[in-house]
Amino acid sequence: MTEKYMKKAGLGDLRKMKEQGETKPSFKAEAAPDLPKSFWDDAELVNHTITKEPISLRVDSDILEFFKAQGKGHLTRMNAVLRSYVEAQRSKTPD
Repeated sequence: MTEKYMKKAGLGDLRKMKEQGETKPSFKAEAAPDLPKSFWDDAELVNHTITKEPISLRVDSDILEFFKAQGKGHLTRMNAVLRSYVEAQRSKTPD
């Protein structure tokens, strides 16, 4: 958004603008979809109590760029890929 469309106003000014109907949201929200009653039947509880350890990790630049290109949360996605690998390896090993 350019400054051409921006206004500066205090809280009192905003309240007055709202009373006069001069404010409106900058987006049109879509209505939430109606979900069937069975929507959560197959849901699995995920344990988020695992602590995360800060580390320094060197990865190939193309790998990092691949995850970054998918948007915000690239480190979380990288962790999910590693978790998937670990779980797959654990399932191969008999207890």
